[in-house]
Amino acid sequence: MEGWDPSTKSTLTQIPLLSTKAGPRDGAAWTQRLKEEYRSLIAYTSMNKSKDNDWFRIAANADGTRWTGKCWYVHNLLKYEFDLQFDIPMYRGGKICLTVHFKPLWAKNCPRFGIAHALCLGLAPWLAAEVPILVDSGMVKHKDDTASASES
Repeated sequence: MEGWDPSTKSTLTQIPLLSTKAGPRDGAAWTQRLKEEYRSLIAYTSMNKSKDNDWFRIAANADGTRWTGKCWYVHNLLKYEFDLQFDIPMYRGGKICLTVHFKPLWAKNCPRFGIAHALCLGLAPWLAAEVPILVDSGMVKHKDDTASASES
């Protein structure tokens, strides 16, 4: 956890770790893994709400392999909202397939880290780093700006 700011460390230590090594093809073990995923997501969401830092909504299909929702980031007092969607392609044994960027992190923490950890360590910092740049460069426009431009 070295290299992470104290706030991220504090948040990460409060998200429950997972213990079940299972993928979608593993039947009852996968059901147990999903219960652990939901438990950690609920804890992370509750923690964010208590800190007035609510920034995503997410739900899964019945199999727990396709997740959809919304995430948002406030920049210059404007809320920018994005669709959130991912599939969980998993190897046998509960290892989530991730890009090269996350591979070292997950290699050390599999199967203890799950979706809530990926949101905390992946999507949250990405939104904080990239949304201001995308907005300032004009690549992302606020929905009110888009609506007023089309009305003109």
